[in-house]
Amino acid sequence: MTRPRALVTGASSGLGRGYALALAADQYDLVLVARDEARLQELATSIENDSGTHAEVVVADLSTRAGIDVVRTLIETSRIDLLINNAGYGLKQGLLESEISELEDQDMVLTGAVRELSLVAVRRMRERGRGGLINVSSMAALTTMGQYAASKMSTVIFTEALAGELRGSPVTATVVLPGFIRTRFHERLGVDRPGPGGIWLSVEQVVAASLRDARRGKVVSIPGASYGLAARVARFVPRSLVRWGSTGFTLNRRDDH
Repeated sequence: MTRPRALVTGASSGLGRGYALALAADQYDLVLVARDEARLQELATSIENDSGTHAEVVVADLSTRAGIDVVRTLIETSRIDLLINNAGYGLKQGLLESEISELEDQDMVLTGAVRELSLVAVRRMRERGRGGLINVSSMAALTTMGQYAASKMSTVIFTEALAGELRGSPVTATVVLPGFIRTRFHERLGVDRPGPGGIWLSVEQVVAASLRDARRGKVVSIPGASYGLAARVARFVPRSLVRWGSTGFTLNRRDDH
């Protein structure tokens, strides 16, 4: 039988790498997308040696039109059964200190590429009569932490809207809101890991929970019981308090580093 085929963006490290390894273990063939060709090749070789599945490497910068076009063309011309839009990054500076071009590039990766690749993939999946979409957002979407939070909230709303239009079809759309994950994300931003150790989830925990939710057709996946509770409570927190907490986190980051 033909193995299912998944495309994962931001696959060279962190959560994207975790998704790739988990899907390979489930006997998915893979398309691995990221900017770092060396890391992608290392991952692809490891997957093919350990799992016996095929891993294709696609080097693309999703902050550029050319990079998005490369991935879009692949989706339009080959079978993708599962698309995981995971690529993303944070900026070291706040809104006022960041260049407009930096904010635009970040939003292109977090929002523009997600929207375009999602729509192209889902339309193809609906024509074939099966498929799944996972868009990785963040618990930061519930805060006011700059462009990152704004873009991540856009992904939540977009995916929920798409799931509504897909209701009753064999294609599912799931948005994942991870909390703090033990990756190099905060290290690259030059910040210490905030909060107690207990709030940090492993990549494996987030991947397992979100894949399970997606396979059940759940629209919003929030890995970790404590984060699920926090998301429910956040609905009742005054926005003034959300703004205060978000600004405090940002200022601490800038002052400490």
